[in-house]
Amino acid sequence: MICGKMLDTTQSEAAPPKDEPRGCLFALSQPPLMIFLAVIGCLLLMAALHDLLLL
Repeated sequence: MICGKMLDTTQSEAAPPKDEPRGCLFALSQPPLMIFLAVIGCLLLMAALHDLLLL
């Protein structure tokens, strides 16, 4: 139990800054974006196969 002491909530120097820009790999690691890109890729693949094989 802490009585009369304030907790130290300052960030240490080892912690990365919160406003650090993130790269493309971070964006591609998001599941909703990957699902969206997979659906678009499947639609393009099906359209290409339809054009090549059935027309």
